[in-house]
Order: sequence, then C-alpha cells, then structure tokens
Amino acid sequence: MYLEVNDLTVDFHTEDGVVHAVGGLSFEVERGSTLGIVGESGSGKSVTNLAVLGLHNPETAQISGSITLDGQELLTASRSTMERLRGNKIAMIFQDPLTSLSPFHTVGAQIAEVYRKHKGVSKSVARDRAIEMLDRVGIPQPKLRVDEYPHQFSGGMRQRAMIAMALVCDPGLLIADEPTTALDVTVQAQILDLLRELQEQTGTAIILVTHDLGVVASTAHEVLVMYAGRAVERGTMREVLREPRHPYTWGLLGSMPSLRQAVDEPLRPVRGTPPSLINVPRGCPFHPRCDFMELLGREVCTGERPELSPHRGHGDACYLPLKQKTEIRERAAGKEKT
Repeated sequence: MYLEVNDLTVDFHTEDGVVHAVGGLSFEVERGSTLGIVGESGSGKSVTNLAVLGLHNPETAQISGSITLDGQELLTASRSTMERLRGNKIAMIFQDPLTSLSPFHTVGAQIAEVYRKHKGVSKSVARDRAIEMLDRVGIPQPKLRVDEYPHQFSGGMRQRAMIAMALVCDPGLLIADEPTTALDVTVQAQILDLLRELQEQTGTAIILVTHDLGVVASTAHEVLVMYAGRAVERGTMREVLREPRHPYTWGLLGSMPSLRQAVDEPLRPVRGTPPSLINVPRGCPFHPRCDFMELLGREVCTGERPELSPHRGHGDACYLPLKQKTEIRERAAGKEKT
C-alpha cells in the first residue's frame, strides 16, 4: 500500500472540553486508486487529511496512531521532512481555489514557485513547467494565461489551476477536499474526468473527500463512510453504494434524488443532527438517529461501541445481523420500485 493509516486518533483541547475529532480510524490507498471518504460536515473527513499532511497545530491537537507514506512514518517525521514531502510527494486540492490562491501573484508564478522549491530549477525552467501544466489540465492559451491573476480565471479554470499546482511535482498522493463543491454540474463533470485522466497517466493515489455520493459513484474505487470521527462502513464503490450495510449509509443514500422517484416525492433526510464530538454518544454513535435500534434493543446499541470488521473487504460497524440488513435493504428497494 502506498498510504496506510492505522488507528488514527485526533483530539483537540478546547475551553469546552476535548473534541474527539477522529477516533481509531484505519484505511489504505494504493497507487493508481481513488478512496472516497464521505460523511456529513463534522464527521472528521478534513481533520483526517490535515493529519496526513501534518498541518495540525501540535499545541492544540493530540494525535496518535500511525500514518505511513511509501513506507515512511509521517506522525513522527520532523517539520523539515514534512515540508519536503508536502507539494512534492503529497499534494492537496482545496475546496475554494479563490481563497487558496494568492490574489497578488499570477497563477503561473504560484505554480512555478512550487516547482522551484522542490526541484531547485531556474525561473525559466519553472515557468515552462507551469505552462506545460496549465496546458495539461486543459486551460486554453496557457502561454498567455500563465501571466494572469486568479480573479481573471473562471471558477472552473481556477480549480484546474489548483490541480496543475498540486500535480506540478508529480506527487504520489493527491488529496482532493470537496474539489467540485462550488462548481456547476457541467464543470464538475469536467474536473472529475480530468482527475481520472491524470491518474491514469501518472498512477497517483487519490483521496477524494466529499459529501456527494454522486461524485463518489463516478470517481472512487473504494469508499469509506465516516460518522462522528469514526469509520462506519468500508468497501468497494459497488459494495457500499449498491449493497450498503450501515443504517447511516442507508440514510445518506435515501437523502439523494433518484430517477425512480416521483417528481413530487420529497427526499428523506437523515433525521436529527450530528452529535457533539465533545460528548460522543455511548456505544454506536449513530444510535440516537437510527430508525432500527428497536430491532436490537437500546441496551445493545448503547453498550460496547461496534467495531468496523473485517479488516479488509466490505465491512460495517453495526450490530444488526447481515441477513437482517439484507432484508431491510430489499424491502426498501421494493418500495422504491412501486
């Protein structure tokens, strides 16, 4: 595996108490594959990836576990080592390129700066590389647009420029944090197609952070569903989206529009709100919002916290027997057809 995260825990000490942002999270990403991490806001998706990048403040964040990139442990790596890795072997596409790009420097200068820092080349070589990358991500007239500022680019072009900056040093791992949130559907499809094409060319491992299961369906190979800082389901894209096992995953899928639904049929949101990460519910953290707790009994769901199993393959953190989950899913599918 190119990236391995084992038993990652991230806590933040605040005036109100300890925020348990990530609790015992484990996953792997291979070269040339895409892992989609999905969940509501506050589920720990971005916190996890900032831990991989080493961007948490050590004075406020307490991190334990293990994160290895190509065999190198990152949690114990020095600050200078992480600075060498970020932008070179690990890169990130942020959610809002307009706030991530400096308004005072041209797009080309910002891409070239990353290349010069990590490769030690001249300004002219770095500029040529910036033009090459702008052309590679599909920006027209790259020789002219390399000298333009971010505000002169459209939203889709700015996102392409961010991708060019992230990939300028051919990193082995690319983290895309909600890369299509602010884009219209047409541009969103173009960006996702671009990521797939670049991955095929370079073999980059991608972590795609999103709340949009449609994006996951068209892009990811593996899917990790997070809730309250923990993984509640994991499997291939087909397994998780076609044969989901955890009630939270059912809720996420049920809240999406479907072509099989009547036009006037309302969506079915997950009831309730996400829990406080300072006071995470006992047992299964999803039990206060779960519609199936009565099938097992409150004492089961509020007892020991269910663990994600098996370690590999399709697994979920729920005490409901697999046969019962299958029956519930099939009944729901039958209702949708009628």
